[in-house]
Amino acid sequence: MKHTLVSLITGLVFGLGLIVSGMANPEKVLGFLDLAGLWDPSLAFVMGGAIVVGLAAFAVARRRTLSFLGLKMNIPEATHIDKRLVGGGLVFGIGWGIAGFCPGPGLVALGAGEAKAAVFVASMIAGMALFEILERKKTAA
Repeated sequence: MKHTLVSLITGLVFGLGLIVSGMANPEKVLGFLDLAGLWDPSLAFVMGGAIVVGLAAFAVARRRTLSFLGLKMNIPEATHIDKRLVGGGLVFGIGWGIAGFCPGPGLVALGAGEAKAAVFVASMIAGMALFEILERKKTAA
């Protein structure tokens, strides 16, 4: 129960942060991505702050074997860059540029009743399902 409550609170704080920062607003995100037009650099500061917090959190996490709630730490160990990683990053970036959403803000906007977010989340789920189908076929072959 404690872990569920902490997860809920963490998710709510994260979602609130996405709303306050403008990351759940596709027009603001597309303004940030429009480098050749009316570029809005404000999200660069949001992302820069997130990177600093993330680097600090991972530095602390790497020194621990258990989380602050007593759960086993599962830090990703892969460090190689391959075609799948680059391809996935390109697909992610293209989708972000078209929709103005990435997964977290898309879910927050869906919860806020944004119609565009419903289309985005449905497309995201369809893409995830397609990936799973292709991976299973690849593994079975």
